Amino acid sequence: MRLDKYLKVSRLVKRRTVANELCDAKHVSVNGKVARASLEIKTGDVIEIQYGASLTRARVLEVRENATKDNASQMYELI
Repeated sequence: MRLDKYLKVSRLVKRRTVANELCDAKHVSVNGKVARASLEIKTGDVIEIQYGASLTRARVLEVRENATKDNASQMYELI
């Protein structure tokens, strides 16, 4: 699954366009490398998102095409 879509489905980012903009601005890295929105995400990857002054780190536990509000948080664990 693409990085931008994963960020939206897992609800780490509210909208896919916002996820694309974060990737374009180089505020998202996967496994320590700056990532583009088209990067394929797999289980075990570590995603870092820089929102202004805050940094969010999450490990991918599961990749699903769609998720409900209740089980979206089961797709990752915050580090």
